Amino acid sequence: MEAKCLCGAVSLEVETNHKLDACHCGKCRTWSGSAAVTLSARNPKISGAEHIGRYRSSEWAERCFCKQCGTHLFVQVGGDYYINAGLFADNADFELETQIFIDRKAPYYDLANDTQKLTESEFLAMIGACSP
Repeated sequence: MEAKCLCGAVSLEVETNHKLDACHCGKCRTWSGSAAVTLSARNPKISGAEHIGRYRSSEWAERCFCKQCGTHLFVQVGGDYYINAGLFADNADFELETQIFIDRKAPYYDLANDTQKLTESEFLAMIGACSP
């Protein structure tokens, strides 16, 4: 599967995966305006890496964006990439599977999908990070 930023300067190729996650943490909401809906991948093939800007938003994660058009590309946690689901042109078969930081969700929306829900501490324990 291939994901591309708005201007096409950066593309990511990943193995086929149709499972999505939604993150409700305050940083994702600030970055994306709402829950960040992502597809997780391990070490994608990246073209245009020289156009990627990186911002270390926590001790365990970097938020990456296209320096040309500003598209939010992915959040990187070690070798795991949480790629913006909207970057995939053919996303009709995507299914929201998990919501993380559910205890940090903004009160002004609810996702109706029946998903696994992890709190901040449950998610951080899963990835081996410490709570803030």
